[in-house]
Amino acid sequence: MEAADPVVAAYIARWRPSSVSPQAAAFARQVVPLAAPAGQERAKNLLWAAGKLADYAIGLGLGPAPEVVLHPSTAERFTRCAPGLTAVARRTLRTNLRFIGRRVVPHLYPADRALPRERAKAPYSPAQLDGYLALAGAQPTRERQMRAAGLVCLGAGAGLIRGDLRDVRGTDVARRAGGAIVTVRGARPRTVPVLARYQSRLLAAARFAGSGLVCGGTDPGRRNLTNPLIRALDGGSGLPRLDTSRLRATWLRDCAELLGLATFMHAAGISCSQRLGDLVAGPEPAAEAEAVQLLGAAGRP
Repeated sequence: MEAADPVVAAYIARWRPSSVSPQAAAFARQVVPLAAPAGQERAKNLLWAAGKLADYAIGLGLGPAPEVVLHPSTAERFTRCAPGLTAVARRTLRTNLRFIGRRVVPHLYPADRALPRERAKAPYSPAQLDGYLALAGAQPTRERQMRAAGLVCLGAGAGLIRGDLRDVRGTDVARRAGGAIVTVRGARPRTVPVLARYQSRLLAAARFAGSGLVCGGTDPGRRNLTNPLIRALDGGSGLPRLDTSRLRATWLRDCAELLGLATFMHAAGISCSQRLGDLVAGPEPAAEAEAVQLLGAAGRP
């Protein structure tokens, strides 16, 4: 363990606040030096966290031993249940108490095991999408051409996958507000502007489908509805197998570029999508005309 900074050590030794009991302050002065805080301000924060936790534990009848007070179950119960703390204070206390616990009683805090994270699928390049649309146009029947083009355009042009993709009927696609929109039904009903480069092909596929399903079939609940179309677009021309999740990832990337999302996140110093979710929880989505202008206006790429 690194030698304690004399200034920090002296500050810890004389720490006797009125906000915690003398017994809790003594506990904090015992454990915080073992955590080797870097600087007086850091020591102050750790002392406050340890003192508050000790007061809480002693009030429950627990002895002021590090293995007891700093046990993860005690610290977690304190940060969740102690009265009079704001949400921000609870999060700060939890972070600081875990920092102390991992250094003072490390056997009680095994290293966190990384959880698997599902990565976003790689989007297709414009050349690959041109290839899929060319394969769709080369299908042997008009029906297969329209269905295959509809599949690609609904995925890459409107971001639809799974049930949303299978449920779309020709009457759900319309030219409106200066662009084209898809009305999505089901669990998450919404109206999606179609990206400009896919509008004419999708409108043609919708006209061909009429009141029927754009991607074909009669039962949208059939799970393998799109499989024949995907096989038809596997033309052995150097293109990877068509994946509807990658089509959606392509739509997400293209929308992000239209919105300048990467520039905004870089300027704001945001790298976590949770923060974006918090930010957009309050504002209402734009009306249909504004959404089309933003994401699907004919003059945009």
